Amino acid sequence: MAKNDAMKWDRIYTAVVVPYKEGSFEVDYDAYRKLIRYFLQPKFIDAGGGIIVNPEAGEIFYLTYEEKKKIVEIAVQEVAGKVPLFAGAIDVTTEGIVRDAITAKELGVDGIFFIPPMGSGDVTYAWNPDKYPEIWIDIFKAIDKAVNLPIIVHPTTSVSFYGVGLPVGATLKVCQAVPNIVGWKMTYSYQGWKIIAEALRTLDHHVGILAAAADLFHVALLNEHFDGTVNGALCYGMEPMIDHIQAWKKNDLLKARKIWNSGLSTLNDFVYNDYARLHIRYKIGAWLRGFVPEPFMRPPQPKPFPEEIKEMQHCLKTLGLEVISDPQIKKVLATL
Repeated sequence: MAKNDAMKWDRIYTAVVVPYKEGSFEVDYDAYRKLIRYFLQPKFIDAGGGIIVNPEAGEIFYLTYEEKKKIVEIAVQEVAGKVPLFAGAIDVTTEGIVRDAITAKELGVDGIFFIPPMGSGDVTYAWNPDKYPEIWIDIFKAIDKAVNLPIIVHPTTSVSFYGVGLPVGATLKVCQAVPNIVGWKMTYSYQGWKIIAEALRTLDHHVGILAAAADLFHVALLNEHFDGTVNGALCYGMEPMIDHIQAWKKNDLLKARKIWNSGLSTLNDFVYNDYARLHIRYKIGAWLRGFVPEPFMRPPQPKPFPEEIKEMQHCLKTLGLEVISDPQIKKVLATL
């Protein structure tokens, strides 16, 4: 893939959460459609937005094949080419992962969002990516052979010096083996992000550095280790996040710093201070903004804590973002 072709996938991708009907864990497809439409407003499109459905933030590990398929169908219908659309693919077998990818391509997505394999320790917590990179590479090649679409990578692995992302040696091997990889999500600590970003810049083809942890956006933009995002925080903080990114792109440091220090940094610091609570906080934020009916994820994923709801409500209001009414919030708090 030519460099210019790959760079067109450098976008502000939102990782879309999945809404459930009130009082149940049945996917609320009407609410999902409305959430997709929210990201099709001019502010998001004009900023270079993109959409990823069925990401980890969208609880892909806990959705059935039919639910994943329906979500992609809705997204394709609503997006209709307005922004790039990628879809996650995951199953307990490579065959199942490829089936997800083929289905997504047939429905009309622009690319595939690679989710790390799940299952035995051999391919998860005990896996040594530097020693056995073929575990991932074989999956990538199977997807690539089946669909030949651009791929964005969600490179989470066991916790290490790098944070929760694939180490640099394996990262380069994967990118060299699969030229259709166009974006790499920065699921890393600051040190890991810097090392991986600098390594990606040495490749002979472009792989976009796609920011993940929003608490690191300010410094990543400063260091030019930021080509776009893959981020679930956009499901509740899109407006100030876009303004902050745009200010940096215009080299308006004073504006960028003002936005960052007027509540955006505080919100991000809270959301990202505990990765075991990250996705439930995405869901809380989306609910507080009125984008999903309730702030719950399918068990065994965690429930929200009352103090998380109250803190995020405070942070969002500090940023001047509209949130749902106090009675609506109290109704949920009474169930916790």
